[in-house]
Amino acid sequence: MADDAALPLPDYDELPVANLQHQVRSLSDEQLQHLVEHEQAHANRTPVLELLRVRRQELAEGEQPSPGNQQEGSSRPADSPSGSPVSRNSTAEPGGPLRHGVAGQTPDRDKPH
Repeated sequence: MADDAALPLPDYDELPVANLQHQVRSLSDEQLQHLVEHEQAHANRTPVLELLRVRRQELAEGEQPSPGNQQEGSSRPADSPSGSPVSRNSTAEPGGPLRHGVAGQTPDRDKPH
């Protein structure tokens, strides 16, 4: 079996079925067969196999692959040019439990003894 990098859809194993449904429309029958073999050997998800089978049947009945970029619609977020503003330095300090749920009644909480 070919490695994951050789699959016709990037991040195939991480795509939700809803995204996969749109992306397989641009694939050829040979590419779909490759995905069927990969799916059967790995996750073997029934809804995905059915989706691939139906699309292969549509192609056999004369439909053509749709033009489009197979990387569009991926569920993975794109990298931002400035990076994430979240870091370990910007996270809140862990808080201890409040006495009776009132911060004023626990003035020394979270302070070393």
